[in-house]
Amino acid sequence: MHLTRWYGGGLVGLLAGTASLGAPANRPADVAELAEEVRNKGWIVYGAIGPRAEMDLYLMRPDGSDRRRITNTRDMHEGAARFSPDGRKLMYRRISKGTRVHHNRWGFQGHVVIANADGSNPVAIGKDGEHPWACWGPDGKQISCLTFRGIQIIDLATNKVVRQLPRKGIYQQLFWSPDGEWFCGVTNLYGEMWTVARMNAKTGEINPLCKLQDTPPEEPSEGSGILRGAECTPDWFPDSKHVLFSRRPRAPVGYPWTQLWMASGDGKQMRLVHGEDGRHLYGGTFSPDGKYLLYSRVLLDGAGGLVSGTYMGLTRFRDVPTYGGKGRRLRDAFPNAKREPVLNLPAGYEPDWTYADVTKQGPS
Repeated sequence: MHLTRWYGGGLVGLLAGTASLGAPANRPADVAELAEEVRNKGWIVYGAIGPRAEMDLYLMRPDGSDRRRITNTRDMHEGAARFSPDGRKLMYRRISKGTRVHHNRWGFQGHVVIANADGSNPVAIGKDGEHPWACWGPDGKQISCLTFRGIQIIDLATNKVVRQLPRKGIYQQLFWSPDGEWFCGVTNLYGEMWTVARMNAKTGEINPLCKLQDTPPEEPSEGSGILRGAECTPDWFPDSKHVLFSRRPRAPVGYPWTQLWMASGDGKQMRLVHGEDGRHLYGGTFSPDGKYLLYSRVLLDGAGGLVSGTYMGLTRFRDVPTYGGKGRRLRDAFPNAKREPVLNLPAGYEPDWTYADVTKQGPS
């Protein structure tokens, strides 16, 4: 079910640019207002296929302006970048160009690089295969890694493991909460292969955000009779109390598209956040203040979706559930969903957002 949020393999046609393929219908005035609203709200980093079929990292303003390439290594792919908590550093993965970047296992591939937020002064951390699924800790001085032996906390100054927890079924997409109290990741607990779970970062206690046998009933206003489907690509709300993830519900109405959902950390509250008819939504994340959603929008699920264009979208996070475009199927399945304008952004994968001042130009 999970689609890559970025992918290598020489897809030259996915050059970052103004999105038009598969763009949802929006009123131009509404989109222009949203673009003006977010234009000066920090910077977005993302991976995109470059002119020589390698993946590079790019920075841009949230409205898509002032775009700049910040990596340019001809024999390597670079992607999955994340800003440090203070916005001054980037951590990303660098993978040999001859390697097919796997849409489910990219966190195990290549090695970690830490650079300045503008891409300058990149420093490799460890060797290929080390620091799998590396993620910033809350103070930027430690990282978490998901190894076969367990979840490891590594001190960046010494590159030493300072603590380890059993992974308890988490097998990919491990992310540390902003307050440092929790992890979330995709697990194979309870006999299900695609279940997002939360783990206490101190005790290792784990709970699913949703599992089939205890799924609470959906709110009638959001569609009755809908059961849970597989979940993936989780990320934390800025409040560290809720998790955003991709979910494709199994619905009697036959709604086939992957949507963005949210759940409370204890798994007791779950609801639709945003969906778009005709698009699978993956890699959802938030602006630092939690007011905007940023995600990749896929026309064809699976790796083939990247061939047809994986453009990013940006919309407001308010009055959920919301939908983009004029499609009727999502509204039929979720009558309470409200329309929000979607700002169409370039093709990109694993986007991340900071409000820090990133002004120095990196390599071009």
